[in-house]
Amino acid sequence: MLVAGIGCRPKAKHGPPGSPSASASSAEAANLGPVPPPWDAGKKPPPTPEGMVWIPPGALVAGTPKGVLPRIADEELEGEQVVLGGFFMSIFPYPNEEAAIPLAGVTQDEAKALCEKRGQRLCTELEWERACKGPDNHIYEYGDHYRADVCGTGGEPRMLPVGLRLPCRSDFGVRDMHGSLFEWTASPWNRGSREPLVAVRGGNSPDGELTGRCANGVARAPSFKSQAIGFRCCAGPENHAEVTLHVERGPALELHQYPASFLRRLDAALPDDARAELRRDDTFRINAAWVWHPIGNEELVVGGGCTAGTTSRGCGVIVVRMMGDKAEPMAWASSGVFVPSPRIEYNPRFLWVYGGDVRSHFRRLLTYAWGRVTLGALERNVKIPPAQSKARSKKK
Repeated sequence: MLVAGIGCRPKAKHGPPGSPSASASSAEAANLGPVPPPWDAGKKPPPTPEGMVWIPPGALVAGTPKGVLPRIADEELEGEQVVLGGFFMSIFPYPNEEAAIPLAGVTQDEAKALCEKRGQRLCTELEWERACKGPDNHIYEYGDHYRADVCGTGGEPRMLPVGLRLPCRSDFGVRDMHGSLFEWTASPWNRGSREPLVAVRGGNSPDGELTGRCANGVARAPSFKSQAIGFRCCAGPENHAEVTLHVERGPALELHQYPASFLRRLDAALPDDARAELRRDDTFRINAAWVWHPIGNEELVVGGGCTAGTTSRGCGVIVVRMMGDKAEPMAWASSGVFVPSPRIEYNPRFLWVYGGDVRSHFRRLLTYAWGRVTLGALERNVKIPPAQSKARSKKK
């Protein structure tokens, strides 16, 4: 959820004829539609301070909608709309000079003080995200498809001169938000942590597709100093909207008793690679299902079953994400001719699927990473562990 600055447009108050509220009501009554907000009505922004750009008032789609990947479910909102007021942001990280190396190695308080000396302030994390996503709410500042070359993402954060990568800019004209240093914000890290952490945005990492997103953030103690963290300044009235995310963490893996109708939906979601592997895919039936919680706020369903027959049957598990009533297939892991036995052994993000064939017992590893599930290599001659969870009733 979000707090502060979120809500619906207030109802118009009726005033005497000729008043602004009466005029607005009259326009709507005359089928002219609602009166446009001031930034759509030609209102000019205030004069822009040197070295800054104007970020106009508008709607930010905060976080990452469910089903858009990569996504960190226990750190990001599900694409909630937040209306922010206009503000100014520096074009480059502090000291905001083209071709200069950005300042790093300061605490959050030191960053705040340096902005205040300029008559400015530290940006909030949602202001930072708005400036990065631009008016069209892109995933990356340059668009919706990841390109490592645009901002030089995919490596460790480095103190590089700013302004060298001309395409690394948002549609609002803010530059070098990724590819170099992380940046302090003025916002607390309200994602279920009991520690007094703050949100840090931007930066770089070897997983550039994840870190290079405008919605990505990390948590740091405000007194932390690092040569990988700098900052940039904003000006104008601060937007007080904050990210507040309730994080739920269920059992890592638990067998559930689902109704037959739900299991049949899982049958229908069998992916193409599973159908190609199974000799009689039309007889495949899921007879057991588990709920998998690899991280907080993420719930996946693991369905296990086999085709008809005994010696020639094929078995395995499918992993799906429920999108309303639709089962979205994410991965398939064969368990050979053995009824599949899924297990979590040490980390909830790693799911082992035990099975076997005429040669030996084996297992396959399903790995959860940022909303995706990938299948690892087959490991033979392993011992199938005993059952580790009991079923409990849960209707879907």
